[in-house]
Amino acid sequence: MAKRKITNTLALAVLGLLQEQPMHPYEMATTLRERYKGGSFKINTGSLYDTVAALVRHGWIESVETGRDGRRPERTVYAPTATGQTEFVGWIDELVRVPVPEYPKFLAAVAYLGALGPERATDALTERAGHLTTRIEEAESALAATVGAGTVPRLFMIEVEYGLHTWRAELDWVRHTLAEITGGTLSWPRVERTATGWTWTEPTA
Repeated sequence: MAKRKITNTLALAVLGLLQEQPMHPYEMATTLRERYKGGSFKINTGSLYDTVAALVRHGWIESVETGRDGRRPERTVYAPTATGQTEFVGWIDELVRVPVPEYPKFLAAVAYLGALGPERATDALTERAGHLTTRIEEAESALAATVGAGTVPRLFMIEVEYGLHTWRAELDWVRHTLAEITGGTLSWPRVERTATGWTWTEPTA
């Protein structure tokens, strides 16, 4: 498989929007935020314009119109090229078919949860549960305001549904682990350093 010239997934968001209609970058950024795409892509004005420039440079999108609305700065409207359309579909197909290691930071931290000790681990997980609850509520509101209101087809927001499933599953795990810590069923071994290294023993009941 040939190495893809563009690997920043924000390019997928740009190409995806241009499936609907030609757009200028400001409209792209506004639409992505309205559709709660910040949970799927890292969206900021600078990176979006850099991504658009890269897509133009590699011939994946092209300018179809340049205009000015009143006293606002001149804006360039873009549309996908045949090459860009082929790359977009092929990239989506590849990402859907083949799971790849993504190395989540939370998973790395959980691997060493024991280093926090039970009290600090409880405090950290409790705070995470609060953040997850807020994220879930925001996503549910976004779906209700778009798909639920009939302003956006469900397929255009389906990754938010996927995100909700993963966040709810994570919240369930966090709450279950908290219950184990506070209930004493997830014990913290006693760790001691010896002349030959570290040793650990399970606490006695």
